[in-house]
Amino acid sequence: MTILPLAYLPSVSYFTCLLHDECVVDLGEHFVKRSERNRARILATDGVMELTAHVCHANRPRQPMRTVRLDYSKRWQHQHWGALVASYRSSPYFDHYASRFEPFYRREYEFLVDYDLELLEMLCTLTRIPFPRLCETYVEARPGDLDLRPRYAKDPAFAAESYFQVFSERMPFAPNLSFADLLFAEGPASVSVLGHCRRG
Repeated sequence: MTILPLAYLPSVSYFTCLLHDECVVDLGEHFVKRSERNRARILATDGVMELTAHVCHANRPRQPMRTVRLDYSKRWQHQHWGALVASYRSSPYFDHYASRFEPFYRREYEFLVDYDLELLEMLCTLTRIPFPRLCETYVEARPGDLDLRPRYAKDPAFAAESYFQVFSERMPFAPNLSFADLLFAEGPASVSVLGHCRRG
């Protein structure tokens, strides 16, 4: 079994796990600062850009994920949507999917968990990728489990498959960005790309 944290606009490797593995998303863990729980990486005009969903009391130790509230004092939703539009409006499938993404940058959610879960559900629905099992209590990793909750944990079986990114004509391929990068580039073929992102 693969144990995943809940993530904001999860990465290509995250979706590779959802496609290939039996996965559980741990909603009972504690919030980890500077992690994918509230951060995503996209490709902007000058290279990889990190988007951070602002949360209240990010420095509070051992804060349960379920209690983490979003902080709207800095207009991060407006900034994120502007960055997504500026980065991907010329990509092949942005216009096709933009109306599904935009509401997440107009509506205010109280809790990070609800925001991330609804985004994940939307992405899984668009691509027909299985939605993972959710666990409300902390998941103890057992021998043989792949635990991807630690901040720098990586799936050893993940091997990035290149695809034509929005700025490919002037930048080298940037692997393992947010799945949104792949979706806007490849649309329905995104699942096929994920199928090639596994060693062995």
